[in-house]
Formats: sequence, structure tokens, C-alpha cells
Amino acid sequence: MVSAMSTPRPWTVNHPGPLTARGANVWTIDDLVPRLGVPRTMTVVRRSDGGLVFFNAVPVPDATLDALRALGRPAQLILPNQYHALDAAAFVEKLGVTAYSSAAGVEALRERVPVQPVSALPTDAALQLFEVEGFRTGEVVLFAHGALVVGDLFTNVPHLPGLRGLLMRMVGFTGPAPRLPKPVQKRVGRDLKGVGAQLRTLAELKGLELLVPSHGAVVQSGAAEALRSIALTLPQ
Repeated sequence: MVSAMSTPRPWTVNHPGPLTARGANVWTIDDLVPRLGVPRTMTVVRRSDGGLVFFNAVPVPDATLDALRALGRPAQLILPNQYHALDAAAFVEKLGVTAYSSAAGVEALRERVPVQPVSALPTDAALQLFEVEGFRTGEVVLFAHGALVVGDLFTNVPHLPGLRGLLMRMVGFTGPAPRLPKPVQKRVGRDLKGVGAQLRTLAELKGLELLVPSHGAVVQSGAAEALRSIALTLPQ
């Protein structure tokens, strides 16, 4: 998770990886959170009308922008919570997209980036949106084309090397399987029992194939089982 900034950051390309297909109409671009070195992922989903929805904002080189525009027209940006808005203002300006977030996100971000509530997002048969009511941030979760895309509802970051990696391991942010890290629980958790129930509900989504966290690797098999396993680590 990234702390909110009062001053918007200019368009700054860090070290993003390639545009990677994750199935029909779903792509990801991996990067690192500036200064923290934690993996972060921007997910791109194509709507039924051909427009592109971005989940998280990650600045990319011009060649990647060209590749994105070849997939469809950049249309909307979903900010899952206010802590995932480091590059949102620059992204909105550069691509001309409209940003959306939860009610809590709109309130927290209104002075940094023009943002609308997700209830105003144009509907599309290919997209489903959920809000994590057990989080103070009211995190937005996206389900599209068999992929469940989340911000901080869970992470999937393996243990990292070095002193920074050791610290992340000690606080429980990293590990061998998807998890809702303790630091995240303490920061945004309001009703962890309710979060567990919601994870179990999401596990029942028809057509669920992939889990795409904003931090860490895509879960390409056993998606439902992974969600249920995370739920078991929370208050019952």
C-alpha cells in the first residue's frame, strides 16, 4: 500500500515490465512502487464497447502507450482505494480517462485528482464491481472476463531479498501464498469477519479463473480455493 500524497506526482515512468496478456481481454503491466520496491500491477480490461478500463495507474513508455491504444480506447481508471493513487492525476491527464473510486476514495482524493464514485461508472455486461465493506477504505474489487482484480484485499508477494525483504517478511507482508497481510488488516480493517465472508462469496463467482492482486503474482489456478484459504486466516 502507498501512502496518500498531497501534491500530485508528474508523469514519471519507473521500470514497468511488458504488457502481458492474461486471457481474453485482460492484460497486466508490472512495476515497483517508487521508493518502496514493492511489486505493483496495473490491470487493463477491455469493455464490451471496446473501451479500456485501467485498474491502478502506472506510467508507461510511449511504445507501451501505443500498444495499449491498439487494444482499444482508454476510457476509465479505477482506483481501488486512496492509497493506490500515486500516479492517478498524471495518468488521467496523459490518457484522458475518467477516474472512479469508492465513496471513501472520492472523499480522500478529491483535492488530488478528479474522481467520481464507482456508482457512476458506465455499466458493461463484461464487468462487475464490488466494494469491500469491511475495509475503512471501501476498497473496489473488479471481476471481468474470469479475472478477479483487487487492490489490497489480498497480496501474493514472495519473500524478497535484502534488509527490506527481511522487514517485509517479519511484518507478514510477504509469503509463499496469497494473504491479507497483518499491516493491511491493521491499517484499513473495520470488520475482518465480514471481509472473510466476502472472500468466500467472491470464491463463488461463476467463471472465476484468475486472481490478479495489485501487489504480487497472478494466481492462475485454484482461484476459489485461494480465496477460501485467505478467509480462514481471518476472524470467523
